[in-house]
Amino acid sequence: MSVQERKERERAERERLIVATARELAEQQGWDAVTTRRLAERIEYSQPVLYSHFRGKREIIGAVALEGATELAAAVRAAASAADGSRTRVTALARTYLDFAVRNPAVYDAIFQLDGGLAFAAEDTPEPLKDAFAALLESLGEVAGDGVHPGLFTEVFWAALHGLADLTRAGRLPPAEAGRRVELLVDRLAVL
Repeated sequence: MSVQERKERERAERERLIVATARELAEQQGWDAVTTRRLAERIEYSQPVLYSHFRGKREIIGAVALEGATELAAAVRAAASAADGSRTRVTALARTYLDFAVRNPAVYDAIFQLDGGLAFAAEDTPEPLKDAFAALLESLGEVAGDGVHPGLFTEVFWAALHGLADLTRAGRLPPAEAGRRVELLVDRLAVL
């Protein structure tokens, strides 16, 4: 291995460590606890080293968001592919999405609530964000109904899921009814 290859590998490892540490700290104590000073202390590198990877917290949030979007896409695809039939597939997708939001609140916030400097629904949208939407579209597009654009239907269904996720996480909806909400969403929106 050349010196250049070794340096690139070490740089990539440091970057992964920064993102993983930020994510862990955010999940434990919230995003307000994630500062470059605290990250530098936790990973045992100086703040200038952090700034050589990320210009600041915003870019770190963006990196966590991209990683989270990749995980969300994989989880949604796995749930959908394990299900038989449209109804079961869409229900599994919805439950998986909502479960991801509850199990990974800081990551979910990085993807959908915080400013990570990422473009959504634009030409320069990063590939992991496009892929997360594509993972939803793959199952939801088939239940959009005649004359309904699959992408538009997916946006509306996703917006409903996002609303349920946010309201549930904020304690505005009783958790005991989560399953019934998913069934109602699937029954009323999807053409099965």
